[in-house]
Amino acid sequence: MAAVNVCVAGAGTIGSLLAAHLGRVADVSVLVRREEHARALNRDGLRVSGRADFTARVTAAVDPAELPEPELVIVACKGSDLEAVADRLVGEFAGATLMTIQNGLGAEEIVAARGPWPILSSVTFMSGTRHSDTHVEYVLDTATWIGPYRATTAGSASAVAQLLVSSGLKAESYADLRPAQWSKLIFNATVNGVAALTGLPHDHHFAEEPVGPLVHALMEEGKAAAAGACVVLAEDPWEMNVFATQRGFRHSPSMLEDVRAQRPTEVELINGSLVRAAQANGVPVPLHEAVYALVRGKERSYS
Repeated sequence: MAAVNVCVAGAGTIGSLLAAHLGRVADVSVLVRREEHARALNRDGLRVSGRADFTARVTAAVDPAELPEPELVIVACKGSDLEAVADRLVGEFAGATLMTIQNGLGAEEIVAARGPWPILSSVTFMSGTRHSDTHVEYVLDTATWIGPYRATTAGSASAVAQLLVSSGLKAESYADLRPAQWSKLIFNATVNGVAALTGLPHDHHFAEEPVGPLVHALMEEGKAAAAGACVVLAEDPWEMNVFATQRGFRHSPSMLEDVRAQRPTEVELINGSLVRAAQANGVPVPLHEAVYALVRGKERSYS
């Protein structure tokens, strides 16, 4: 699938990184929520700094009917916004393949319930900092993992991975995404949850006393939940954690940023999905249940 026309639905950090890079090899449109955001992107383009330095031209609008018909739609909003964004896509882009790229489990089902599109599933480890509506900093240049979900094949996933690689991003395709998806889920539920509750960015603290042992125990619980779901993990979450902390980054996970700004977090799609999957398979995960409850309580505390 050599997509010539790509629409990125959602222009936060990940959506902006995707749209800008793909803008170098494809015609890219961006579906945004605010008119002023659309005007700024249409006027100034989308600048990337950090691990790359360029500005890409994109077409932006708040109404999907005003955008060119795409061949690929990447639904790149945060999990907490997914239902609202998916509702806006109902009846649109009939000829497109849709790709979810949310954290956690269940994004594909939410999108699939709103239309008959072929669907790819993906998760990403790349990260950045969104400085403005038209400027995103590329911080962590790790891969996006892509696999088939509905009416798509391993070949479909490979073609989109190749498109991302041609744009300057890292990507890998899988015939079955679940082993990679669960590796990311366990890592993410642990790191996001602990960061949201402690206020610590993801750095060396996550592999050392006193936080490191808790992180390790949460990841062991997550691995038991994956085994209960008959999933053999693609990567060990604890090793992923240690590797990331050893690279010297001080990354603020999205749920930490949300808590600081007193915004809704992605706790339901990330931590909640892990807890529900474990409970469905009879696997006890008391630490994850506690983190899930505490982050939800943190959200309740907002004034």
